[in-house]
Amino acid sequence: MKLIVGLGNPGAKYAGNRHNIGFMAVDEIHRRHSGFQPWRARFQGQVSEGRLGTEKVLLLKPSTYMNESGRAVGEAMRFFKLEPDDIVVLYDELDLPPAKFRMKKGGGHGGHNGLRSITAHIGADYRRLRLGIGHPGDKKLVSNYVLGDFAKADHDWLEPLLTEVADQADLLAEGKDSQFANKLTLALEPEKAQRKPKADTAKSNAGPAQSPVAKKPKGQSHIRQARQAKPVTLPKSGPMADMLKKLLGGKD
Repeated sequence: MKLIVGLGNPGAKYAGNRHNIGFMAVDEIHRRHSGFQPWRARFQGQVSEGRLGTEKVLLLKPSTYMNESGRAVGEAMRFFKLEPDDIVVLYDELDLPPAKFRMKKGGGHGGHNGLRSITAHIGADYRRLRLGIGHPGDKKLVSNYVLGDFAKADHDWLEPLLTEVADQADLLAEGKDSQFANKLTLALEPEKAQRKPKADTAKSNAGPAQSPVAKKPKGQSHIRQARQAKPVTLPKSGPMADMLKKLLGGKD
């Protein structure tokens, strides 16, 4: 059994909030994968059981409000005797731009009250899918920002993001976090996925390949020097000339 948790606040009042993007992602998984049961109340939250890929999965949306999310997660984890590796938490991330995402395992809560509560109940070694919502630019504006609804223009990036998370959720369930991240990047940022590796770029910047220089046969340099040497002038008369003529069989 694997547990996929979406974080948010329950009730229609909060349904469209940026803080509820975790709920939205889990709802999209439920919609796009047949075989999941209808939502029902359990473990201090709303749950639905089904299958993703080869894994049996429990989707969970805590009903305890964000600050107490760990109560629901801890109860479900203990009931099914799960390990932190079996749990993936989907939540909003202020420090990522809108439409961006990051997979992470373990670490701190970064000021997120939902993660703070979960860590207090089950430890910090669970897996996280951080879904970027951007930052308002001033800490004083954060509360109103995360509890405000997504703008109409945000749906241009929000809907494709949620769709891809849902479509690749079987990889999350199977613990294939790297493959999951690669699939999302390919779908949402194709220009980034198609960039050449640095090694290829270095080759392309090096200019056209040059033909290798053939090795010189042994002794070639001496032959070339001999060919380039000036001819020796032989004496025309005298004892040396006579001796050379006899040796070479020459005539006057």
